[in-house]
Amino acid sequence: MTKNAHVHIGTLEKDLTTRIGELKKNSASLLPFREIIENALSDGKSYYGINTGFGVLATKRVELDSILELQKNLVLSHSVGVGDLIPKEISRLMLQLKIHALGLGHSGVTQATFEQLCLLLEKDLIPAVPEKGSVGASGDLAPLAHLALPLIGEGIVWDGCGIHTLTAASALKEHNLSPVTLQAKEGLALLNGTQFMTAHGAYVLSRTSQLLKMCDIIGAMSLEAARGSKSPFLAKVQGLRPHEGQAYAASNILKLLDGSTILESHKECSKVQDPYSLRCMAVVHGASRGALMHASQVIETEINSVTDNPLVFKDGDIISAGNFHGQPIALAMDYAALALAELASIAERRTYLLLSGYDELPPFLIEESGLHSGFMIPQYTQAALVSENKVLAHPASVDSIPTSNGQEDHVSMGSISATKLLKIFHNVQHVLGIELLCAAQALDFRKPLTSGKGLQRAHSMLRSHIPHRTHDTTFQDDLKKVFSFLSSDEIIQAVESEIGALL
Repeated sequence: MTKNAHVHIGTLEKDLTTRIGELKKNSASLLPFREIIENALSDGKSYYGINTGFGVLATKRVELDSILELQKNLVLSHSVGVGDLIPKEISRLMLQLKIHALGLGHSGVTQATFEQLCLLLEKDLIPAVPEKGSVGASGDLAPLAHLALPLIGEGIVWDGCGIHTLTAASALKEHNLSPVTLQAKEGLALLNGTQFMTAHGAYVLSRTSQLLKMCDIIGAMSLEAARGSKSPFLAKVQGLRPHEGQAYAASNILKLLDGSTILESHKECSKVQDPYSLRCMAVVHGASRGALMHASQVIETEINSVTDNPLVFKDGDIISAGNFHGQPIALAMDYAALALAELASIAERRTYLLLSGYDELPPFLIEESGLHSGFMIPQYTQAALVSENKVLAHPASVDSIPTSNGQEDHVSMGSISATKLLKIFHNVQHVLGIELLCAAQALDFRKPLTSGKGLQRAHSMLRSHIPHRTHDTTFQDDLKKVFSFLSSDEIIQAVESEIGALL
């Protein structure tokens, strides 16, 4: 694969759209691989999944007149997913990743099947996929079976809003599409692969750069509101422990604090050093950055890989191997889950500090505390989410349960790593959103002193949507608004327009 054909995690959606367009335009390049499959059917040999059963049934030869039925039966029999449907946007990403993998050629699918998959994507006929059922061994068999069902007129697809579903048969009819008849190996090519777990990992990790910047912005706001010290973030300190992620976080925090009269007014105070949640912020944020960078590299490699079985080569070889095994993804997503969970953990501690009356702040950040509870209970929500993350962060990849009568005797459980990672990601967004509300409230009590220029811009943007809290009211509207900031880059863009790019 040429360098410019590589799909990058940082520009994931744009790159996938470009690559799928290129692959569709050049779909004739699939023909040599398909010819190898067709030739194999007539050479009298047994080829796994092409003219044999599957899993431990690989020793069962299937006659030529039953080959098409074999492929259809495979998709139908493996569609056993249960639980809630995964979000439409992740199902779409699964479909894109499957198209991309098949388009690389080494699966031996027909042009007709490949192009029908592209049509499903173009017409927004996104298969609805249940969350549970994969053990991440031959890849994501059950979820990918549900992804493949609409090709043959079975299963369900999402409506345009991604809220309701309709039968694939009715959706195909509405768009004047006919179900395809799967040819030899095509059912297997559709089901083998890691697209379910990879889609979850790619969805989360493509958004972590934005999340990490918000962590530094919000953490710096808390540090300033607590009238902490910026000395721990100085370049000469970081130079003695040159972890790349730590250096990035420290640089961001210093840039955000530049020009702060709040910190300047308090630099001669009697505090010798700040609590760890402030003083070690760059260390903790930086360690999570490093872990997430590593996980992103693993996911990026996987996106650009062929994870089918057997693999078809232009020299005529058809090789059964283990490229579908999800272990690299499972480990990386477990690592990413730990990294994200720690971002929430330290954020909750900073929030707790601000609510405690630290450095002359009013208890629970409200005038007349006692009559008013202020921000007491949002921290309870943070505590609940941080505690839930501790359970979710237990690595799924350390488990394995044999399947297929022992033929598949070691599995990755990568699908469980994947779905846990998504839950942790959303929990972290909520924890950070609550810290942002509290940090902004605390900064209001430091007036007329001013924040660093970048933090002034962030605070001003938040206040244009959410006013200072003077008395107890319901939090739901404020929470909804602040969580939207964590799902967009509005604050980041505003801050960067003021002080330049954050790392």
